Amino acid sequence: MEIIFHPRGAVLAEDFKDIATDKLKSLDRFSVLVEGIKVEIKHEANPRFGKSSHIVTLTTHGSGPFIRGEAQGFNDLAAFDLAVKNLELQFRKMHERAKDVDHESVRDKK
Repeated sequence: MEIIFHPRGAVLAEDFKDIATDKLKSLDRFSVLVEGIKVEIKHEANPRFGKSSHIVTLTTHGSGPFIRGEAQGFNDLAAFDLAVKNLELQFRKMHERAKDVDHESVRDKK
């Protein structure tokens, strides 16, 4: 999986890319085909935004489905954790739908 970082008006911490890459690689456990994920980080300069001054958007691209997760937080890592959580919920839904479940109905048991 290819991971692309786009800091928009933001300076990233040294270890942010390593932490983000590890968390996004853990999404491979779901059987959803994704070629790459674009990580967009924005910082709001207005001090009135305070706790929601950092915005992280995760977008998948490639031959698989288009999935997007977005979150706001007081720093890059907090916003990223929430965005990954949103993305993981969508991955989990797609994974569960793709499972082949063969339930027998009560009418068929005669």
